Amino acid sequence: MNKRAVAGFGLSALILGGAMVGCAQGGISTASTRSDAVLAKNAARNAERAAEALQKGDPAKAIGFAEAAVAGQPGNADYRVLLGSAYLKAGRFTSAHAAYADVLTLSPQNGKAALNLALAMIAEGQWDEARQMLDANAAIVPASDRGLAIALAGDPAAGVEVLTAAAREPSADAKTRQNLALALALAGRWAEARQIAGIDMGPAEADARVVQWAAFAKPVGAADQVSALLGVTPVKDPGQPVALALNKVVPTNTAPAAELLAAAPVAPMAAPVSAPEAAQLASATQEARAGSRVVFAERREVVQAIPGNDPAVRTASTAAPKRLAAVESDGVGKPKAPGKWFVQLGAYDSAAVAKDAWDRAQRRYPAFAGETPTGMAFKSFYRLSVGGFSRGEANTLCRGYRANGGSCFVRTGAGDQTAAWVKPSKVQFAGR
Repeated sequence: MNKRAVAGFGLSALILGGAMVGCAQGGISTASTRSDAVLAKNAARNAERAAEALQKGDPAKAIGFAEAAVAGQPGNADYRVLLGSAYLKAGRFTSAHAAYADVLTLSPQNGKAALNLALAMIAEGQWDEARQMLDANAAIVPASDRGLAIALAGDPAAGVEVLTAAAREPSADAKTRQNLALALALAGRWAEARQIAGIDMGPAEADARVVQWAAFAKPVGAADQVSALLGVTPVKDPGQPVALALNKVVPTNTAPAAELLAAAPVAPMAAPVSAPEAAQLASATQEARAGSRVVFAERREVVQAIPGNDPAVRTASTAAPKRLAAVESDGVGKPKAPGKWFVQLGAYDSAAVAKDAWDRAQRRYPAFAGETPTGMAFKSFYRLSVGGFSRGEANTLCRGYRANGGSCFVRTGAGDQTAAWVKPSKVQFAGR
């Protein structure tokens, strides 16, 4: 998939804008101790350097500075926005999810944070959760952005509905129309997509854009489409450091980052104040005050919390959904209609590698034992899936597998056939 081409005209709303977004309200309160002043100064310096690193296209460096800024001033929503931007630019969607969730805790009306949180969820394969997030924040996320995000979250029909209404507004611009065209493409309405794309583009350019969308509409992994829109490469994410988690909101007045950075200039630093040191200083400072304080847990790296330690929960999560996928005889020669939804488990170098992955998936999640794996060659990969479900069944199966430590996402059928290593039987899966 050509990320740069897809992330072009008409999709700017889903590409990160300025690194610093004003969220907090109020002015800087007078520091009660010298430690407060030092902490705020170091955090502002680290935030400034994080923003500079992002502007220079160095998200890895930006993450180090932004994490230090957040550790020094945990209640500053702007610093957490900056951290979320750095994580997204680095392709670290699990960490971005955590950072933007904290932003919304501190600043519930931050529409950009809500949109980026939904995008991170989509990249993680959490489609249902992403749609719920978008619905809950419909009042603060512009329809031109929200509609396309809904389409990316597995409901292109609803996305088209939102974007159609937005495109009819007198203020509608080219970006809104292009987002509508892409949503139509994701819904399989290609003729309409080409027609809308052609409103703001020449015929040859519109034709080329539709060709790009044809590849975009068939992702290999859950993160592919969001990565293409943002122009980033997804990486294995260790997760946001636990020490940076927002355990509770600190009721202090914090100025927007722009105001902090406009304070007295400071001498350049060769490296950021380390997150553990800043966290330790923050903890000591808050202990000296009366009232609430942020308590930092022991620092450790995690990808995400995995539920299921409770035996009762584990039993429930491994229960297989009712099958609707198999094409079986009903006794009079008529086949039962299969569902069109599939759970994709991964894309591998060959069918042999996919077979090994399927064996491991069954050991990890016993509910797969009664299923017939499906697959298909896609470019240089072999996509492993299991399907023929209704949408609800596919979501239940995928959530259960993720709860047991697996990775998956739900999609509609795309030519999936019974896996190459499965012996022919009376029960086969229908492919489109």
